[in-house]
Amino acid sequence: MKKTLALLLAGLMLIFSGCASKPDEPVSEKAELVIFAAASMQETLTELQPLFEANHPGVKLIFSFDSSGTLKTQIQEGALCDIFISAGQKQVDQLDIEAGEEKNPDGLDFILAGSRMNLLENRVTLCVPEGDSKVSSFDDLAALLKDGSILLCMGNSDVPVGQYTQKILQHYGLEEEALAAAGCITYASNVKEVTTQVTQGSVDAGVIYCTDAFSAGLTPVDYATKGMCGQIIYPAAVINTSLQQELAMEYLEFLQSAEAMEVFEKVGFSPVN
Repeated sequence: MKKTLALLLAGLMLIFSGCASKPDEPVSEKAELVIFAAASMQETLTELQPLFEANHPGVKLIFSFDSSGTLKTQIQEGALCDIFISAGQKQVDQLDIEAGEEKNPDGLDFILAGSRMNLLENRVTLCVPEGDSKVSSFDDLAALLKDGSILLCMGNSDVPVGQYTQKILQHYGLEEEALAAAGCITYASNVKEVTTQVTQGSVDAGVIYCTDAFSAGLTPVDYATKGMCGQIIYPAAVINTSLQQELAMEYLEFLQSAEAMEVFEKVGFSPVN
């Protein structure tokens, strides 16, 4: 009986000793990195996600894709966010105290000092439903809008693609409010919604990014010049309330790598010149 009990106790000791961690055994740490990014980056960042996570065991990327204006407002209201990637400078300026009083009149301070960078460049394009030959250029679009014989979809005024479209209308001397009142313009809350309206044929034309045109299988009929709407820069920055600032900087460095840039360029993004 005593021999049996001794053997049983010895066995239990072996089991418990096997379950205990060895002193030099590394402890697995899990971390989540929350990234707010412009809707036009959804396909590329989703494609790059497994690559970054594979090189950072235990790290999980959590994305929120929407219009840059909506994401900016959510950050202002205290949403959990580590990184903000906008489709325009204006939305980051409004969170960055270093942008100065003219661009950030409320003195908001959400951007980690030294973390802001110009990540990518995109292009604004004019797209039409497949098989629709009514519009073949921005010049055509302007003429047909003046005639009131076309329906254009554009982003809202708080959305970068909408702001770029406003500049294009101004370039042609067109009054947006008058066109909207005449029923020549319909609005969308982000660039994906503009793209959807074009692909579904519910509008005659839409102004979107070349990256969204690529993802939707649309062939742009024209490209906006810098003189029409400026340079389309995507800035990125770490939010100063992030608890993962070091990891967030690593992620931004990864997005600038040759491996990541190959994915970006495939859909129409380019390095900032």
